[in-house]
Amino acid sequence: MSNELLIGLVSISDRASSGVYEDQGIPALREWFAATLASPWRLESRLIPDEQPLIEQTLIELCDTAGCHLVLTTGGTGPAPRDVTPEATLAVAHKVMPGFGEQMRAVSLKYVPTAILSRQVGVIRGKALILNLPGQPKAIKETLDGVFAAVPYCIDLISGPTIETREDALKAFRPKSAQKPSR
Repeated sequence: MSNELLIGLVSISDRASSGVYEDQGIPALREWFAATLASPWRLESRLIPDEQPLIEQTLIELCDTAGCHLVLTTGGTGPAPRDVTPEATLAVAHKVMPGFGEQMRAVSLKYVPTAILSRQVGVIRGKALILNLPGQPKAIKETLDGVFAAVPYCIDLISGPTIETREDALKAFRPKSAQKPSR
């Protein structure tokens, strides 16, 4: 098994996918991972409209065909009629990980009272963790800074590659029983 983390990024936006404006979610995620990860990684990214069947199909393709270990979505988690990212994510889930959604909202509530409107979820599909993130670059960074410490151990538990972080950026948490001896 390769030690390289394969990350799927899905920016979900009607307007960005149709060229009305430039997507900011995927560049923000790429920048965050470049600053945070110390272990090998690469990205598979998609820019798609807010269409539930297409979101479901994209998540399934990234997890089952591309073999992503971690899939992050941006956008489509609010209460607007076209916001269907959580529904699509739950439709393809094998296990729901409610702690991620709870913590993502808790982190965001420190910055904006409207975070209570977010319906972000975290799920497992096969050997992949899928997390719904906000769409704005500032909120993406705040959310990842607040929840990513738990992601490496979650990926360990579902048989993914070992994720190491740059400790000056973010320290990954693993219980003592799961830590590997230093070489």
